[in-house]
Amino acid sequence: MQKNLTITASLILVSLVVFTACNNQPAATDKPAEQPAVAATPANGGYESQVKWGEHLVIIMGCNDCHTPRKMTDKGPVLDMDNMLSGHPSQMPAPPIDRKMAEAKGLAVTQTLTAWVGPWGVSYAANLTPDSTGIGGWKEDQFIYALRNGKFKGLESSRALLPPMPWETFKNASDDEIKAIFAYLKSIKPVHNIVHDAEPPVTAMK
Repeated sequence: MQKNLTITASLILVSLVVFTACNNQPAATDKPAEQPAVAATPANGGYESQVKWGEHLVIIMGCNDCHTPRKMTDKGPVLDMDNMLSGHPSQMPAPPIDRKMAEAKGLAVTQTLTAWVGPWGVSYAANLTPDSTGIGGWKEDQFIYALRNGKFKGLESSRALLPPMPWETFKNASDDEIKAIFAYLKSIKPVHNIVHDAEPPVTAMK
């Protein structure tokens, strides 16, 4: 009798352990335990495409600040996104100031931030859209060379990029980042806009 009671108690104890263990297992429909966050892969900078990564880089690097013209609204001048990154409007002249005085004093004067006057002369924000008047005919290696070496149109024999273009900072971007920027610029709306040629300082024109 005692032996039977002992066996019965043991069976009950085993059953309770198994029952408890089974109830502690997540059901098939339970939400799985959270996995550690997966680090973004270097490809595309963690974005779904190279173009999207390039768009992000263009925004945070402030390219619109100088290369997108502005239009006047009831709230003041705002970026003209219909002409995004098309550079200084061809119909707009340089800022009407005393260039000799500005250059002598080392001043930098802007006109809607797309035209700049300073000791270097007059510089105009370039058209970065994929139009023939912009970067439509550019190759990727040409774009990389322009940012790495500060050369106009990415050509070794061309003039230096002028202020305020901060190519000395941008040259530190990785090849993949510059390629992403180029891919994005090639994807945006082309805008036909022939930007004025840069002008040398007044003293150099004599």
